[in-house]
Amino acid sequence: MEYILIIISSVFVSNIVLAQFLGICPFIGVSNKVETSIGMTGAVTFVIVLATVITYMVYTFILIPLGIEFARTITFILIIAALVQLVEIILKKVSPTMYQALGIFLPLITTNCAVLGLAVLAVQKDMNLVQSTVFAFGNALGFGLALITFAGIREQLDLLNIPKPMRGAPIALIVAGMLALAFMGFSGIV
Repeated sequence: MEYILIIISSVFVSNIVLAQFLGICPFIGVSNKVETSIGMTGAVTFVIVLATVITYMVYTFILIPLGIEFARTITFILIIAALVQLVEIILKKVSPTMYQALGIFLPLITTNCAVLGLAVLAVQKDMNLVQSTVFAFGNALGFGLALITFAGIREQLDLLNIPKPMRGAPIALIVAGMLALAFMGFSGIV
């Protein structure tokens, strides 16, 4: 039951993008098409879960015993950068079309603050390895839900007759704000 609550809380109540405002760059940048958003969600989910697990183990079994907890941030960044390179190599071989569709945003996962933020949050909340993994997976699902929902809305906006000054970024930001307000409605669940 504890893990279900972690997932529900991560996806709806404290959504990493809409409530904690981490991962805004890919949220705005990759949300033009649902197909691209789904691919980005898969890549980010893989990186977030794997990064959280590896950074947790490195922090718990290397940094703490050596007394160098202060090196947490730089260590986590290096681990995340290596994982993103791994994802990039795998996507290039497995799905070249998805690799091209994600374009510049794939290497930008390295600097996606949601990935680093979740790794740090999992350590700061004194979760064990399983809780950290579930926390990372739930937040990745929340990121994907927000990203794919936003992409679907943006695709529909392209079909509407929106006043010229409001097209593009202005209407996208207004919709993102409305989506964040909608997710605030879940705040009493957990």
